[in-house]
Amino acid sequence: VALDWLAHQSDRWDAGTKGRIKGTLEADIFPALGHRPMANIKPGEVMAAVQKIEARGAADQAGRVLQRVKAVYRWAVIHQRIESNPMLDLVPGEVLKPRDVTHRAAMPDKELPVFLAKLDAYDGEAQTVHALRFLMLTATRPGETRGALWSEIDTDAAQWVIPAERMKMRTEHRVPLSRQALEVLEAMKAISGDSALVFPSSSYRSKPLSENTLNSALARMGYKGSATAHGFRALFSTVANEKGWGADVVERQLAHKERNKIRAAYHRATYMDDRARLMQWWADYLDGRKAGN
Repeated sequence: VALDWLAHQSDRWDAGTKGRIKGTLEADIFPALGHRPMANIKPGEVMAAVQKIEARGAADQAGRVLQRVKAVYRWAVIHQRIESNPMLDLVPGEVLKPRDVTHRAAMPDKELPVFLAKLDAYDGEAQTVHALRFLMLTATRPGETRGALWSEIDTDAAQWVIPAERMKMRTEHRVPLSRQALEVLEAMKAISGDSALVFPSSSYRSKPLSENTLNSALARMGYKGSATAHGFRALFSTVANEKGWGADVVERQLAHKERNKIRAAYHRATYMDDRARLMQWWADYLDGRKAGN
């Protein structure tokens, strides 16, 4: 039934995501429960399976696996594979131990002049430096930047159109490109213009740079434990909000999902003109900080 659920959901996910979801079920659920009739499995047995994952130090994974098992059961009821859902009362907060959420380390604004000078002087591979610059200039997630394709870039419109399947929220995201971001892309043309990827790995040009490559570069520059590639989004958000940019414009640029469902239904403005101004302001701000302003 889980495999039927995966097949039914497959259009929602890319091949990598589907493979990871299937892999977690194959590793942690199928060996103990895969051969059992769904209706005969007790909630305590599922709870024991996910607590076993938690016990090996994979609390995030345990929560995801529990949610996937519950999704399979919901699907099974809807599609008349079982009559009722015995897993309804398995709430993650009551099954798994409470834990502190550790946010990814983000660089403070005061560090920017020194960091940007170090980035200019970094002796690593050019695509790593350009990827970090582009990441900062676009305020995107590392995976979105690393997976950027030349086919997604519209230089005439100064926009980067990231398709829904590559976005965390599964919604197309349009990123206005500042003059400085376009300059990074122009520099990358000479390096990767013959590749589908804007920032391919130097070892395997059919594969993107890894997130570890970006974080390793930050570590080599002296920021191990104090800054991460993902943390540049927090820096952008903090500075933009402190400098008076509207929260809705900033949140939309970050591709954050509106938490209030009623507001989300009526508040669909994309603020493209405002976001284009915001991203050019941000690029100019970074140039100013590099100059010591």
